[in-house]
Amino acid sequence: MKTSSTNLRLRQILYDIGNGSLIPRPEFQRRLIWADKHKNAFIETVVEHYPFPEIYIAAGDVDTESARSSQMLVDGQQRITTLHEYFTGSPNLRLRKDIVPYASLSERQKIEFLDYEVAVRDLGNIGIEEIKRVFERINSTRYALNAMEIHNARYDGALKRLAEGLAELDFFEIHRIFSVTDVRRMNDVVFVAVLLITMMSTYFHRDDEIETYLKQYNDEFSQKDDLCSQFKGIVSFISDCRFEDKSRVWKKADLFTLMVEVHRLLSKKGVLLDPNAVRENLELFYDVVDGDGQDLEHSPLHWIKRDRIDEYRKDTLQGTNDRSSRIRRGKLVGDILEWTTSHGFLRR
Repeated sequence: MKTSSTNLRLRQILYDIGNGSLIPRPEFQRRLIWADKHKNAFIETVVEHYPFPEIYIAAGDVDTESARSSQMLVDGQQRITTLHEYFTGSPNLRLRKDIVPYASLSERQKIEFLDYEVAVRDLGNIGIEEIKRVFERINSTRYALNAMEIHNARYDGALKRLAEGLAELDFFEIHRIFSVTDVRRMNDVVFVAVLLITMMSTYFHRDDEIETYLKQYNDEFSQKDDLCSQFKGIVSFISDCRFEDKSRVWKKADLFTLMVEVHRLLSKKGVLLDPNAVRENLELFYDVVDGDGQDLEHSPLHWIKRDRIDEYRKDTLQGTNDRSSRIRRGKLVGDILEWTTSHGFLRR
């Protein structure tokens, strides 16, 4: 592959984005989840004339009638998008008080900003699959993409889009399930993807099955609508339980287990669950797990052996994504849910 390296004035890049001749390709990129503090720090880098690593572009579509052509931004989307937001005064960017908005810069400062030189490596006219491979190779060493970010560059099919859409449900934001870093690194999509795959199959080890299923359902996914409905049904049920904000149910390992087991009973076995009874019984269980003064032998949970409680606690602290850990947690929570269907409230 022959590549050429050059420097372009920032004004040319911003102009090309504005007129559509330079097109960001989000499917090759990390998600646009830079926090404002990261955006501000990067803008400061440019305003103070410090360099940043080269960006990569490649030839895009060509209109053979008008001779109009475009280029794709293969690597560098976060950086260039941030600069474009600063230049246009985008509401998606909240500037620190010590950073002057572009519109308020002096004419000389504006020219200095627009004259900033960006190192650009042009990959030329190569196919989309080769571009994806280049992106993976670039990031395998320089940015250390995690597995999901690499899958994101390879697959853009129905299952991945479903996982992305469900990860954006208000439910996860309201209960603060994912941190900003989780979202930026696509760990929220991993969580949902593993849930969906587990719903379709059974508990598996870590993220081992993700690529298999993303590949299998990259083109056709006939179960999509049913699975989406079932997932939202789980979310609705857990919301109806009205767990307290401080409940351990909102920890990822505990929530994952509950969602899988609720799905197993509601969707696979057709069991009717009372959300109030589920909340009362699980909160009692969580109190015992947390060791909050609960005497197991003299509580309604006396039927659960102490070693199962200890295993559950351990399985939520280490090896949380191991298959054996997921199975043990699921079996215990499932037993409590099934007990609830026949006994109702444990503490009356």
